Amino acid sequence: MLPATLRATRPGAEVGKTRTQPRFRPYSRSVSGACGRVLVVDDNKVIRQLIRVNLELEGFEVVTAADGVECLDLVHRVLPDVVTLDVVMPRLDGPQTAARLRSDPRTRHLPVAIISACTSYEMDSGIAAGVDAFLAKPFEPTELVRLVQRLMVREEPPSPTGRQGAGTAERAAG
Repeated sequence: MLPATLRATRPGAEVGKTRTQPRFRPYSRSVSGACGRVLVVDDNKVIRQLIRVNLELEGFEVVTAADGVECLDLVHRVLPDVVTLDVVMPRLDGPQTAARLRSDPRTRHLPVAIISACTSYEMDSGIAAGVDAFLAKPFEPTELVRLVQRLMVREEPPSPTGRQGAGTAERAAG
């Protein structure tokens, strides 16, 4: 007997067809007249989408990656103006990714922000890796946009206070 996928069926009926998934592209839609490109790295798809949408609404072009390995693979192709990193990610975490970005002469001066719970451990490891700024989750979309804008023009964000958690690594260390 023939397998079910090869049995005769009524004319026009689909038989045993499988759909192939489109090749995943980490890029967002291209924003004409974008005010800068941000590489958003987070293993949580919902958080990546939340950050992406909020930044795109403000005119940024956003590229996403699911972990540090993917970030390092993309960074030289997409040439972002700012990178945001989660701390806890599979394969390569945020501080390790930041350290590798800092050790590469091509990305040494690329502004990097950690977007996470911003515990003292996360901030200490981020500072040691050369992270420029921190933003605590949960965050207000306006805080995110302000942080990215400041990093884009290399202004110092305010020091961390309370829930906001945005601030430069140098200030956070003091």
